[in-house]
Amino acid sequence: MLIQEYNPNWKNDFEAIHKVLHETLSNHIIAIEHIGSTSVPHLAAKHIIDIDVIYDRNTDFEAIKTRLESIGYFHNGNQGIENREVFKRSKIVKNEVLDKITHHLYVCPNDSEELQRHILFRDYLRSDETARIQYQKLKYEIAEAINQDKKKYAALKELKAKDFIDGIIERAKIGKGY
Repeated sequence: MLIQEYNPNWKNDFEAIHKVLHETLSNHIIAIEHIGSTSVPHLAAKHIIDIDVIYDRNTDFEAIKTRLESIGYFHNGNQGIENREVFKRSKIVKNEVLDKITHHLYVCPNDSEELQRHILFRDYLRSDETARIQYQKLKYEIAEAINQDKKKYAALKELKAKDFIDGIIERAKIGKGY
C-alpha cells in the first residue's frame, strides 16, 4: 500500500536522521525541521521522511554542501523550486541511519518561500483535525486513482491537491497575520 496509516515511529526516524545531520552541520545551520505528511500526527502518508535543513542567508551554502557530501549526499539542484536545494544519497559513503531510512532532504535559506509553505502547511494540519482528515482522504483517493503507482502518485497529487494545499497555506497565513 502506497499510503500507510500514521506510524508514531516516523518521529523516531526523523530524530535519528536529525542527530546525524546536526552532528555534521551544527555550525552552519539554524534548524532542521521535520516536514511533510509524516510530521503530522495521525495523518496517513507514504513512508518517506521529509526534512528541511535551514540556514541563514549569510551562511556559505557551499560549506553545507561540502559537509553533506562528506556523509554521502550529492546536490541534485533545486528541481525547479527556487531557494530549495535537493540532496540525495550517493551510495558512495555509507551511513547506517541515512541509508536505512527513506527520506527527502532539502536545504533552504531561512527566507525561502518554499520553506515557509512547508512549515505553514505542516503546522496547520497539526492544529486542525478537519483539514488533516480532508487531506488524508484526498491522498487515499489519489493513491487509489493511480492504482498505488508510486511514480504516478506525485504527479497526480501535484494536480489534484494543489488547490487544497494552497487554500490551507492561505488560511494559515491569515491566522499568522501575514
